[in-house]
Amino acid sequence: MQQQEIHQYIKNFFIENESTITEESDGHLFIQLSVEMDKALMNRPFYWHYVEKMGGVPNPMQLNLITDSSKVPEDMKGEKIHFGSPRLHQIFQTAKQLGSHSLLYESVNTNGSTVPLKPWIVLNGAVSYCCDHKKDYFFSIGLSLITGEVIHDFHELIKAKNLQEQIPNYCFTMTPIIRPISGIERIKRLLIEDLEQQDHQWAENARNRQKQDEQLLEAFYEGQEEKGDSYYDEKKAIKSQYEPSINISIINGGLFYFFNHPHHHQGHSFH
Repeated sequence: MQQQEIHQYIKNFFIENESTITEESDGHLFIQLSVEMDKALMNRPFYWHYVEKMGGVPNPMQLNLITDSSKVPEDMKGEKIHFGSPRLHQIFQTAKQLGSHSLLYESVNTNGSTVPLKPWIVLNGAVSYCCDHKKDYFFSIGLSLITGEVIHDFHELIKAKNLQEQIPNYCFTMTPIIRPISGIERIKRLLIEDLEQQDHQWAENARNRQKQDEQLLEAFYEGQEEKGDSYYDEKKAIKSQYEPSINISIINGGLFYFFNHPHHHQGHSFH
């Protein structure tokens, strides 16, 4: 997940959850939290219990999230956010709890004419490469439920469009040719096919490092007739530390209806 993608994701998350972005640069977001977001993120149960019991005026906190420290003054105080940071993980978990899917329509001025809106299924998530090192990247993939066309980095297109929760006047939705559940399966297949085609030398390197540690362990216990629990515990720990795995997690998704085609240079079709 690139820092720019993290920045946009965080911005969208807080705006959608009624928190105000009071200050922004390419490298930071200063956010006035809503009451709900303060309760979800700031771990102040006693404060909120007191305010609600006493009928006090709520005073939700502010957050300054630094998404790119190279683009802000060195003395700026705030939380540095990157993929894997506790705060970003907390935001992902909160997004899942608040609602992992959405149904949105493109805002269209029809001038009184009847206009069709075409359905797209969108999945946002992360691929994590895990061994003794960890690497993550963010994906946002949209699939047309009419043509099967696939567009990557779909979140970049959505932010340029005006979307609303109610279908606009004089608009109707086209019936999907591809069922939404089939569209989700296609996106999953696309992700797996892409992973299968990648160079997985990183996994081989991890296995080699695992073998080296196992050899050191064997050398340490060499000559001992009875290998105690510590030997087996250490052997198990080495395996769990180095064992390569790839995890795909879905953060959220949605069904979007567009009037205009969401053009993107990376779009392509697959069947």
